Amino acid sequence: MSTTNAVNTIPAADPAIAVAHFRAALQFETDCSDVASALATGTPGFVLLDVRSPALFAQGHVPGAVNLPHGKIVESKLVDYPADTLFVTYCAGPHCNGATRGALRFAQLGRPVKVMIGGITGWLDEGFRLATGDA
Repeated sequence: MSTTNAVNTIPAADPAIAVAHFRAALQFETDCSDVASALATGTPGFVLLDVRSPALFAQGHVPGAVNLPHGKIVESKLVDYPADTLFVTYCAGPHCNGATRGALRFAQLGRPVKVMIGGITGWLDEGFRLATGDA
């Protein structure tokens, strides 16, 4: 006898559709562990961008991140980066949409971008340390 509940009332997607969905999700986001591993190589292949305020950045940020608040992401701030530079944005955590706002700005400017899901909260949850100071 099968039990119906909130989990199985709507059946799971066909596996081929699920592959397309989850592959698409990974085009938009990455996680803290993968960012940390890439940063540890010294040549991560992306620019990690903290989109919070300079004051919050100074209090604690992911080591190696650049601070550019999401409201200040404009083409003139990006002239030193080749057009194909991948940017990875993050903010405070899952309760904050700053990383999404920043990613939207990059996409509107025609730049490749992903969001580091979890932000600072996820970074700390994974056991990684923060750097402090302005840069």
